[in-house]
Amino acid sequence: MDLNGKVAVITGGGTGIGAAVAEALARKGAAAVVVNYSRSAEEARETVARLESMGCKATAMAADVSDDASVRRLAERVRADHGRVDALVCNAGTTRWVPFPDLEGLTDEVWQQIMGVNLMGAFYCARAFAPDLRAARGAIVNVASVAGLLGTGSSVAYGVSKAAMIQLTRGLAVALGPDVRVNAVAPGIVATRWHIDRVGEQVFHEMTAKEGARAPLRRTAEPEHIAQMVVALLESDMVTGEVLVGDGGRHLMY
Repeated sequence: MDLNGKVAVITGGGTGIGAAVAEALARKGAAAVVVNYSRSAEEARETVARLESMGCKATAMAADVSDDASVRRLAERVRADHGRVDALVCNAGTTRWVPFPDLEGLTDEVWQQIMGVNLMGAFYCARAFAPDLRAARGAIVNVASVAGLLGTGSSVAYGVSKAAMIQLTRGLAVALGPDVRVNAVAPGIVATRWHIDRVGEQVFHEMTAKEGARAPLRRTAEPEHIAQMVVALLESDMVTGEVLVGDGGRHLMY
């Protein structure tokens, strides 16, 4: 896919990886980028302002991806405003920090919140935008995690949600082919506020330095690195149903 002149929708697009993807698409010449958010309204507006300064038409649109009706309203608004959708990046995600041994901490409410956003949100978005993506012969990229491939992550529920998202990616690649390609990226630790705000900058630096020393590339990913991967998958016309890991090779080490 040549991204020049295309219309893209990014869920959770106001901060972190989502904002980096939005800017990467603008640099590629995207005609319009819809920045979806649920709570980060101010950050979404700031992202939109940066995109517009780059010459890209951008709009911040609120929607709770875990609610099917909200997602369908989002799709209707995008359709009315732009008339087409070429690329969908399902980046919206959530977690709850529950130590793995604390099974009692994995309440029904925790499971439902995490699965609702991380898994059902990606499905609802793919379903709502499928007609537009089919018409455009477009592409979807889901932002999963190495937690969906390994026994790691912020909680058991989070890892399960990302593993399910990876399988959803494969299933959607079959369901939406040959018109729509569907792939996923699986980042490791990324230097975003999600991680940094939880432990503080000093602890995050110490933690990532220790982990990074065991990875072949010896560094921690920035949001821009994951955005590179997302763009690469959007542009790769013969790739579908694949998962691209972005952790500096850390997953290769025992």
